[in-house]
Amino acid sequence: MSGLQVIKPGPLTLLQDLGRQGWQHLGVAPSGPMDGHAARWANRLVGNPVAAPLLEIALGGAEFEIETDTWLALTGAPLDARLDGEPLPAWSCFPVRAGARLRLGFAQSGQRAYLAAAGGGFQAPATLGSVASNRREGLGGLEGQGAPLAAGQRLGCAAVSALHAHGCGPAARFVPDYREVPTLRVILGGDAEAFGPAQQQALCTQSWRISPQSDRMGIRLAGEVPLAPPRRQWSLGVVTGAIQVPPDGQPIVLMADRQTMGGYPLLGFIHPLDLARLAQCPAHHEVRFAPVELAEAQAEWRRFLAFFGG
Repeated sequence: MSGLQVIKPGPLTLLQDLGRQGWQHLGVAPSGPMDGHAARWANRLVGNPVAAPLLEIALGGAEFEIETDTWLALTGAPLDARLDGEPLPAWSCFPVRAGARLRLGFAQSGQRAYLAAAGGGFQAPATLGSVASNRREGLGGLEGQGAPLAAGQRLGCAAVSALHAHGCGPAARFVPDYREVPTLRVILGGDAEAFGPAQQQALCTQSWRISPQSDRMGIRLAGEVPLAPPRRQWSLGVVTGAIQVPPDGQPIVLMADRQTMGGYPLLGFIHPLDLARLAQCPAHHEVRFAPVELAEAQAEWRRFLAFFGG
């Protein structure tokens, strides 16, 4: 198998695709990339199907030896990326030759970068229809057990001799500035009526900070004035982007590796397009919330999916 050999895996590098669909009724999380916007762009830049397997590289610090001539794309958090010592532009695709070294520095802003290979992405056996890594459930990844990449492992990919005449990147307006304080749009729902108007407003009138206890399962938030959740006596199915409010009043936004059932009251749901921005916020980064109508969010999400081919 030829493609890329892992020299340094970095703090956490996971093989992902768009996720494991159709198994939530059995308690299996969908997983997939935390930043679906950057992941889709990486595959688009090298002409891959939208769900082609790629790498999610948390915080950077990774190094790979190229073992076949192909094309790669790098998006997401800006890194000091170098190919044989030469700097690579952010959000670009570029040719690589066998024997070259790709070194990724640590994230200058944001949290996660995405590396895609032309010709259909990185090769790995699917588990329940997906290669998406979930360490908690022990599913997916290079060896089917959800483990992150380790030094010495090899990622197979196709040899691609020609893709573009030169490296390219998306239009500048599609590249986020991860240093900004994002305003995340919220579709109020779930138990929002039980929370009442005052608590709905309290979510949006103060800023919140990302807790260091956040992970791929959920982003924990900390605010100066905790919310006052209503009491609930039963558990319900939950979705990615749901805002749970536990008894301490500090919200949790459910992310890619979330559970499929939850008992905490739900105040609403993050706009699907804004989850990508939340996923790039490091610990202690500030975020704010603003309400959005369901119909508006649905229309924007449909346009986004149509742009990337479904």
